Amino acid sequence: QVQVVESGGGLVQPGGSLALSCAASGSIFSMDAMGWYRQVPGKQRELVAVIISGGRIVYADSVKGRFTISRGNAKNTVYLQMSSLKPEDTAVYYCNARLKKSSTTPFDDYWGQGTQVTVSS
Repeated sequence: QVQVVESGGGLVQPGGSLALSCAASGSIFSMDAMGWYRQVPGKQRELVAVIISGGRIVYADSVKGRFTISRGNAKNTVYLQMSSLKPEDTAVYYCNARLKKSSTTPFDDYWGQGTQVTVSS
């Protein structure tokens, strides 16, 4: 089994900052990527930021310069530091871990339960 657990989130005023953290644990043989996605009601889940094996980082254009994704010191952890938050950043944020459970299984996606981020005055 694989568990992906997020923490952080909450209510923040426009222009404020917030941090999210995520840890993946369990039967993990190899991690391909860890990242953050977000979703608002009625819309598709969208990429926010991801760290791909080898260290490449991809950000959505809408968050470039405001959000920073980083690996934690503990294995299979990732953080998202969000600053200069805008009301349009309001969404449920999901952590994703793309990994293999063994040498013979394909890469698969595992998701956290989601954490609400609300940017409002």
